[in-house]
Amino acid sequence: MKKGAIFDMDGTLLDTEKHYSRGWLVVADDFGLARNPDLPSAMSGTGWDAMSEKLHKFYPEVNADAYTEKVIAYAKAHIGNRPELMPGTMELLRYFQTQKIPMAVASSSDRAVIEEKLQQSGIISYFDVLIGGDEVTHGKPDPEIFLKAAAALHLPIEDCYVFEDSFNGVRAGAASGALTVMIPDQVPPTEEISSLCVLQDSLLEAKEAIQSGILN
Repeated sequence: MKKGAIFDMDGTLLDTEKHYSRGWLVVADDFGLARNPDLPSAMSGTGWDAMSEKLHKFYPEVNADAYTEKVIAYAKAHIGNRPELMPGTMELLRYFQTQKIPMAVASSSDRAVIEEKLQQSGIISYFDVLIGGDEVTHGKPDPEIFLKAAAALHLPIEDCYVFEDSFNGVRAGAASGALTVMIPDQVPPTEEISSLCVLQDSLLEAKEAIQSGILN
């Protein structure tokens, strides 16, 4: 077993990514744009520093800040005041806690948003470290956020698991040197992504694989 665990938040711990995915599509209507089915997967896990650039590849003339703000508002309205947990979240967190494995959340969301969502979902006490996208210079797929989380846990990144659901998150985890575990949520992995990680159907399945010694 690794000595530390680093988790993405939306779509990995919390069942919230579906609302962001839907938001990237429906907000196009507000700007008189055609919905592009490739947009949600492209934006998932993207750091804020790269979000405008990516959005402009789909809609060159759009006000990226205004579009993104509407997506966030849409997701927040649908998530409500108590975000749902992904299957297996509690089982894995409790298992790591009993094994005295320190845990971190490393999400592209701002630190304040991470704290709010984890408080609302009732799991913030499990984490020793929180790193937000506003606390790094380069967002995912750059590995900076995971390297910073490992350093805050006082562990080499090679001694950590990274749990992710997005393509950019998997790329960042693999680039960091962590054992990267993908729990696919909204989009199935491509051949490229599959080559960068260990695939598990859920956090519960990941827990069982760790217990059995498969994920070491």
